[in-house]
Amino acid sequence: MATFDLAECPLRELNAELHRQAAVVREGGAAEKQWEILNPRGSHAVAVGVDAPLDITVRGNVGYYCGGMNQLGTIRIEGSAGPGLGENMMSGMISVAGNASQYAGATGRGGLLVINGNASSRCGISIKGIDILVRGNVGHMSAFLAQAGNLVVLGDAGDSLGDSIYEARLFVLGQVKSLGADCIKKEMRREHIELLENLLNRAGISDVKASDFTRYGSARELYHFDIDRSDAY
Repeated sequence: MATFDLAECPLRELNAELHRQAAVVREGGAAEKQWEILNPRGSHAVAVGVDAPLDITVRGNVGYYCGGMNQLGTIRIEGSAGPGLGENMMSGMISVAGNASQYAGATGRGGLLVINGNASSRCGISIKGIDILVRGNVGHMSAFLAQAGNLVVLGDAGDSLGDSIYEARLFVLGQVKSLGADCIKKEMRREHIELLENLLNRAGISDVKASDFTRYGSARELYHFDIDRSDAY
């Protein structure tokens, strides 16, 4: 395992080295795939743009955009994360032991994001295929404009969940303060239970039952403008 101490070396050098190792992997060379990052001290943009199956453990709290644009990498954060965790993630896995700030997983297109604490507002905003699992609560406007993918919340959801949602699926175990425009409660069919069971297994969550969740999604009434319903837009 390679160790990089951010108390001694600049963040730019860390990310440059991770990108260099990723290039070696893509070219079929022998790269260092196991990484340990010490003393992140809330640094921003830690391990952004990883583009290879590197295994990265961050021992502490990180600032905004940690793991942004991740592709194939596995990133474990032993602390909490600032805004934009896993923003525009493409594949791979990111997990955070603590809480995540605003818009975690924003615009994510693939991969798995696991937040073991709470997530703040706009979690999963405009997601396009990513799977996000939150053990705690999510804040207001979560899954706003969510197009595809899954948001699973084991706690409660704040105001305007799924506002202007497209075809993403939302599963909430706790209470929802309010639903956003065009988001409704939907039937939890066997196919959804099986999908959710698979997601929970991937996230290592075994202490809840998929059948206990409530599913929410699009009513599909805002796809085309209707002057008689203009107050809903």
